[in-house]
Amino acid sequence: MARSVDNPLALAVLGLLLERPMHPYEMGVVLRERGTNVRTNRGSLYDVVAALERQGWARARETVRDGTRPARTVYELTPGGRTAFTARLDELIRVPRQEYPVFLTAVAYLGALGPEGATAALTERAGRLRDDLARLDTGLAEADVPRLYVIEAEYARALVQAELAWVEGVLTEIADGTLTWPGSEED
Repeated sequence: MARSVDNPLALAVLGLLLERPMHPYEMGVVLRERGTNVRTNRGSLYDVVAALERQGWARARETVRDGTRPARTVYELTPGGRTAFTARLDELIRVPRQEYPVFLTAVAYLGALGPEGATAALTERAGRLRDDLARLDTGLAEADVPRLYVIEAEYARALVQAELAWVEGVLTEIADGTLTWPGSEED
C-alpha cells in the first residue's frame, strides 16, 4: 500500500469493499456495529475512500437515490485494490511489528505513583478493562455475521484479557508486599 493511504482505516475500508460494494456511510455503520478498534468519523471515511479511488484501488460502482435523501455513491474494490489489500494484509499478519502503546511507557514509571497511587490507578484500569471485556463479549454474542468477520474482536478480547490478568497480578503483588518500592520498609 502506498504510504498516503497506509493506515488502519484504509485497510478496513478495503476489507469492507472486499466483502461487498458499499457507500461510505454504510461502511461507518458496519465498522461501529462490529465494534472494530478503527477510529473513524464521517469525514475521515470519505477522505480515505477518495484516496483509495485516486490510487485506483476503489471505484464508484453506482450512484443511488433513496427518496428525497441525497444521492449516494456506492464503491467497489478494483482488482488492483484487492491485490494491494491482500499484499498489505499478508505482510501485517506475517511480520510482528513492535508497537509502543502509551500504557507501556506509563508502566515504566509506575514507581513514581508510590504504592497507594499505583494501586488506585491500576484498580481503576482493571475496572475499565473489565468493562471493555463485557462490551466485547456482548458484541461477539450479538454478532450476526460469520466468525471470520469478527475475529479481530476475539483478538482484541484476548489482548484485554491478558492485560487485565497482568494488572490484577501486579495489584496482588503490591497488596502482598512482593512488589516493593525503593526505600519502603519491605525493601
